[in-house]
Formats: sequence, structure tokens, C-alpha cells
Amino acid sequence: MKAVFVKGQDKVSINDVVTPVAGEHDIVVKMRACGICGSDLEKIYSNYSMSSNRLGHEPAGEVISIGKSATGYSVGDRVFIHHHVSCLSCHYCLRGDNTMCVMYQKSNIQPCGLSQNFLVPEWNISRGGLIKLPDNITFDEAALVEPLACCIRALNKSCLQKGDDVAVMGVGPAGMMNIILASNFGAAKTIAIDINEFRLDFVKRQSNNTEIINSSTEKNVVKKIQNMTDGRGVDVTIVSTGNTEAILKSFDITRRGGTIILFGVPRSGTKIVYDVSKIYSNELSIIPSYASTEVETNQALRLIAEKRLRVDSLITHKFDIEDAQEAFRCAHLAKDSMKVIVTSD
Repeated sequence: MKAVFVKGQDKVSINDVVTPVAGEHDIVVKMRACGICGSDLEKIYSNYSMSSNRLGHEPAGEVISIGKSATGYSVGDRVFIHHHVSCLSCHYCLRGDNTMCVMYQKSNIQPCGLSQNFLVPEWNISRGGLIKLPDNITFDEAALVEPLACCIRALNKSCLQKGDDVAVMGVGPAGMMNIILASNFGAAKTIAIDINEFRLDFVKRQSNNTEIINSSTEKNVVKKIQNMTDGRGVDVTIVSTGNTEAILKSFDITRRGGTIILFGVPRSGTKIVYDVSKIYSNELSIIPSYASTEVETNQALRLIAEKRLRVDSLITHKFDIEDAQEAFRCAHLAKDSMKVIVTSD
């Protein structure tokens, strides 16, 4: 079978590997669709700051093999798979910090989500990492469950209130989801900030009520946002990029007492210089939001199944796994792409 791996700077390899065999309590899934995430791009084109170097953590597929002692699933079941699953019982998990659980990073699917078939271990299955899909959710939609879940977790951590003004810096697929969710959460005004004209135009088409700012051409982003918010600045800023300039700018566009969510993945070794006294005197809350748990995953699944928001409209390109290099190139250049999906028949 085929599987995709990081080959080196700017390259991936599509290798022939041994098809996994289910152990007694395991399940093997045939991948039908898997989204390319910004963190995948970081692993290939940048310097990823987290420990895992596997590609593909947004897979959906079909159960093709079940271990003799695995229960609750049948061959042919359509499923979503969460690659990381916490233990649910350690100090971190009991305090709601499941993504900080040691086992969260250690758990994974084999060999990765970007493979024609992959093994879901007992650990993931027994802790909610394998979820049957409702009949009205397509594999393409299911491949967007994980990024939507991450966005839900970020919005939950922001403590967004109805009537708040929200700025999203970086409007790739996750940034777009953050805008959609913020509107659904009751935001009065949403503001999209980016330098990519295609993606800003995409936001206009998808969200008529969102204000658009091209930070490469707008001379004074801070002043413009103040003018939009009666001089205050936004209540919540979601930094959906690891760009240091965006992080620094977020401190200045957020109102006194406001909240900044660090959502995008910064490069390893990223450093910023800022007058901390301003953060202190303005009582800015700076909250990182990394990944998601089975709680947000199930929330995302319900939102999609109930048609309360559309995510399939974010998909602009689909590639077969054999064309994975071109898929990553398309997602990386982002000239005319939003969400890129890799499929396998």
C-alpha cells in the first residue's frame, strides 16, 4: 500500500509499505479522505515545533479489518479517526488539560493518516478515538471534523460573549472556520486579516458580514480596527498563523482587558520582543490553544451532521494519494486554494 512521509525540506515521499494487520483489539481502516493541515505544511516547509513528524491527522475512512476481540464496530463502518487520544485519568486530564496528557502525544495511528490503510490501536478505540459517522456526513466533510474541533476548543477558551467583536489573523481553512464559528457564537463583528488576496476574497464570498483587511496594503491596521470598534479594539483576537508579526500586532488591535488566542503553530525557536508592561497594564489575556479532545470532536461532528454550518464549501482541491506532493505544493502556495483534501479509492 501507499503512505506519505516527510522526505526532507520541501519534499514528501510516497512509499510502498506493508499493509497493517489488526492485533487482537485493533482495527484497520481504509482512508477515504484526509485533509492537509497547516501543521503538516510546517513539517515539510518549515521547522515544526511539536514532537510528531507524521503526516495526516484529519482522516476519515471505512473499517476493513477488526481484531478478534475488538467490539462495537463492523467491517464497512464509516468512521472518523482521532490520531491523539488522552488517558482521561491523569493530573492533566482530570483538570481539563487533555492535550497536555503524556499519552496524548504518544498515542497515534499507524503508519499515519496519509496512507491507504492505517491501524487504529486499542488505546485510541477504547478512549473515543474512533467514531462512527452518521449517514448524512460524507468522507470529505468528516475530514474537516478535526480542524473544526480545534477551532471549537479555541473559541471555548476565548470565553467569547454574544456581541463581542472578533478579529482573525490568518484566514486559511482554520481561520475561516474560526470566523464562521465566531459568528455562530454570537459575535457582533468579525474581521479577517491576511495578506493573501485570494483567501480574503474567499472570506467575502463565504461570510458577507465579515470585514476584510489586507495587512500588506493597509497602512495602519491598528487605527482601522479602532475605527471599526468605536476606538476600543476587538474583544477577541484569534491568531490563526504562527507569523511573529501577526502575534505582535494582536497585542495592539485587542482592547484593554481583551483576549488573544494563539492558534497558529509558530516555528521552533520563534522569539518576539514586546513591552510586557503594556500587556500588564492593559490586562491582556494571552491563551494558547493546541489541538482538540474527543469533547470538541463530538461537538464538531454534531454541528456538521445537523447542518448547522457548512464545511464542505471550504474544500477547493482534491488529490489522489499518488499526487500527494502536488497536493502539499497546492496547499503551501495557497494561490487559489483553501482546504486541500487527499483521497484514496
